[in-house]
Amino acid sequence: MKTYLVGGAVRDRLLGRTPGDRDYVVVGATAQAMLEAGYKPVGRDFPVFLHPDTGEEYALARTERKSGRGYRGFVVDADPSVSLEEDLGRRDFTINAIAQDEDGALVDPYGGARDLEARVLRHVGPAFVEDPLRVLRAARFMARFAALGFSVAPETTALMRHMAESGELAELVPERVWQELRRALASERPSAFLRTLREAGALGAVLPEVDALYGVPQPAQYHPEVDSGLHTELVCDMAARLAPGDDLIGYAALTHDLGKALTPSEALPKHHGHERAGLEPLRALNERLKVPTEYRQLAEAACREHLNVHRYDELRAATVYELIARCDGFRQPERVRRLSLVCEADKRGRTGLSEVAYPQGQRLRDALDAALAVRASDIAAGRSGPEVGEALRRARIAAIATVNGK
Repeated sequence: MKTYLVGGAVRDRLLGRTPGDRDYVVVGATAQAMLEAGYKPVGRDFPVFLHPDTGEEYALARTERKSGRGYRGFVVDADPSVSLEEDLGRRDFTINAIAQDEDGALVDPYGGARDLEARVLRHVGPAFVEDPLRVLRAARFMARFAALGFSVAPETTALMRHMAESGELAELVPERVWQELRRALASERPSAFLRTLREAGALGAVLPEVDALYGVPQPAQYHPEVDSGLHTELVCDMAARLAPGDDLIGYAALTHDLGKALTPSEALPKHHGHERAGLEPLRALNERLKVPTEYRQLAEAACREHLNVHRYDELRAATVYELIARCDGFRQPERVRRLSLVCEADKRGRTGLSEVAYPQGQRLRDALDAALAVRASDIAAGRSGPEVGEALRRARIAAIATVNGK
């Protein structure tokens, strides 16, 4: 029985990054032996155990054989005779197929360390095509590592394209797609997620509402990048810069312009009413991926309101109050604060405009804070029922007018 550190902890150490969770593989052991040693079983589809003291995951070395469609269509063999090399061979990418023994020596049968040095994301072997989730994982790893200079190996992109053409991506369950999307949007370069999927012909199968934006022109005087899909990439990257790790803001940034794909061709490159038109495809995407409520609400607010925030200086104090109220900002103020950042990402996510000032965002936040500072208890004396609500509304509008000089 031998234990090896595997996967991301080894990869990240070699990249000079702080490792996350530490996962181990155990060779030459049985499930019974793990139980007798005090490990706690947690694996449903294959034998994984938690260390009795550290709580870290220890999995028995295993092989997998394709038995059906989808990412669950596998037969797992965790016999004690399964070797470390066989276990590493079932993994997705060479950079994730490196092990480290208890003395710190690397076991690297598939050249993962070499690919790390070359900054290449390469599949381990032909079994890569058996799991459609790996297409999304490749794109998500690119979102994480593109800033380090990584690229996808041409032969891996070819396999991903084959998998997309086969229709197997349709077998992915919404929860797994959403999980990978969230992690990509929380990464440093979300645009690489979109580009990787698109280069593999997979974006249309996973996010058709976003894929439809590519090739749709915008007015060059406002959008030097012209292409709506490229604009979406830039906005997602700017959102990651303004709010690192915040996938909630990232999702709203990704979906704020979906209506542009529905603009009639005779109206292009202008997109009058795209903010309202975008709500229908956004809601379809939310339903299909079973997007959590908090993400839906911010995304809809950004889709509906981003042009209003852009022209903030033209709005009357009462209109600002109504904007905040439509976003439920008096009960959920953080939603409005996030909205201001999504709108800033939209404005600065344009070729050559990444460093422009966006005072509208701060003014909206100042207006929100001024309005929230007015409480019902401050104006309730001598009033009752609806009178209190109306007086509170007027007082908050006055506070917004004062702080914004309106």
